[in-house]
Amino acid sequence: MTMSLPEDLLPRPESAVKVAYQGNPGAFSEIAALNTVPEASAHGYATFHEVIEAVSSGRADLGVLPVENSLMGSILQAIDLLVDTDLHVVGEVVVRVSHALMALPGVPLSDVKRVYSQQPALDQCTTFLHKHHLTPVAAHDTAGSAKDLAARGARDEGVIASARAADIYGLEVLQNNIEDEPFNFTRFLVLSHREGLPSTEPYKTSLVFAVRHTPGALMDTLNQLRGLNMSSIVSRPRKDQAWSYLMHIDFEGNADDPEISAALGGLLRKASFAKIIGSYPMSRSPIEP
Repeated sequence: MTMSLPEDLLPRPESAVKVAYQGNPGAFSEIAALNTVPEASAHGYATFHEVIEAVSSGRADLGVLPVENSLMGSILQAIDLLVDTDLHVVGEVVVRVSHALMALPGVPLSDVKRVYSQQPALDQCTTFLHKHHLTPVAAHDTAGSAKDLAARGARDEGVIASARAADIYGLEVLQNNIEDEPFNFTRFLVLSHREGLPSTEPYKTSLVFAVRHTPGALMDTLNQLRGLNMSSIVSRPRKDQAWSYLMHIDFEGNADDPEISAALGGLLRKASFAKIIGSYPMSRSPIEP
């Protein structure tokens, strides 16, 4: 994926575009960051909040947040952050998630007793772990687990992470593609403090709204989007009102198109709160790690 960006957003010609992501080198988020624009320079941060702060402050030109996995569903912490940020969504990147089991060089699979990784990665590899009688141990992230194992030097431990993480931290891949389901993709949104330039690619629009607590209010509001191809709808609790909810919706199309603009106008009149998170070019094809 190559995105069109305003020239004054780009750094000097001798500098790469700095892209913030959550995690350590070798994380799938880093792979997404490196594939936002040509010759991107990826910079890892500990939390999603720090990714947004890095872009907002200008320490990074772009940021990537994972918002959805094809097997595990929506990544709610990231989705919630999109409501409060003033950053613009300028694109999306889809990364194929392919998990590898790795250990210290020379360690055979038969010596591995415990396997560390982020909980979703462990959950996606349960068949392999059960087959080889491996004890899963939840850790903060995938690539971070690889980094920690390389530092500990434990020869009875393994890690589930990307094959790239093994290369970075000097580990040896014992087996690739250990995930239960091969159809495993994570979708990332690309954030900028400036709006993106127009593109000829098909667009997707993300928005969030709330409705009054009256009979039929939600249906009336959703009906304003009839005829649009909605690809995702997620309900999230509001932070400022107990038992009140925000609806996050993705649909195909550009908010600037006249028909879609008219539909959004109708939604704005019906909703008690609404915000367009972004209207951005869709990813053309998944990135292979």
